[in-house]
Amino acid sequence: MLQWRSMLELVDLTKTYGGRTVLSRLSHRFVPGEFVAVMGESGVGKSTLLNLIAGLDTPDAGQVVVDGAPMSSLDDDAATKLRRSRMGFIFQAFHVLPHLTLEQNVALPLLLNGAADTGRARAMLDAVGLQGRCADFPRQLSGGELQRVAIARALVHRPALLLADEPTGNLDPDTAQGILHLLRDEIRASGAGAIMVTHSHAAAEMADRILVLTRSGLKLA
Repeated sequence: MLQWRSMLELVDLTKTYGGRTVLSRLSHRFVPGEFVAVMGESGVGKSTLLNLIAGLDTPDAGQVVVDGAPMSSLDDDAATKLRRSRMGFIFQAFHVLPHLTLEQNVALPLLLNGAADTGRARAMLDAVGLQGRCADFPRQLSGGELQRVAIARALVHRPALLLADEPTGNLDPDTAQGILHLLRDEIRASGAGAIMVTHSHAAAEMADRILVLTRSGLKLA
């Protein structure tokens, strides 16, 4: 998978919910191929930032510029195609499909992109420590195991940009370290970029750069 052709850029990004400004004129450039951790207090807008970057939410003002083009310039079909083919997501809520097996859940991005599996989904389940569980269903898993399924699914199609919201929040420390090494190795192997929101200093230390989100913007830790 190719890197972004240009920087991911946030230009005067502003978002308000219920009269409360969450992000105000936020501007920042992300270097292609870089693994960035974003930290900050609860409620400061970290998850909102990821949703805006992905085009899952719309800013009240400003632009998210991806591959040199504002997300706002894309129609719904084009934005969906961009997310499906070039982005990977790790959500706190997992969003696994209960009627699909673990292998089918992980392979879903490949299916949606018309790509052959060739054992990649099974290999990713093995990589997150779920060997022999391919035929299991989500109802048979714990919260930590579901998080690992979500991580495997986010990486399976080798996205150009990974957006991760507290990817190790439901994992014990040892498992979390293993998953973070996997994320870093997969990102570096494919030349991808990643933005990881986390409260964990141990997780953040795995990144190339740590940024802190405050009301006044993104700053180096």
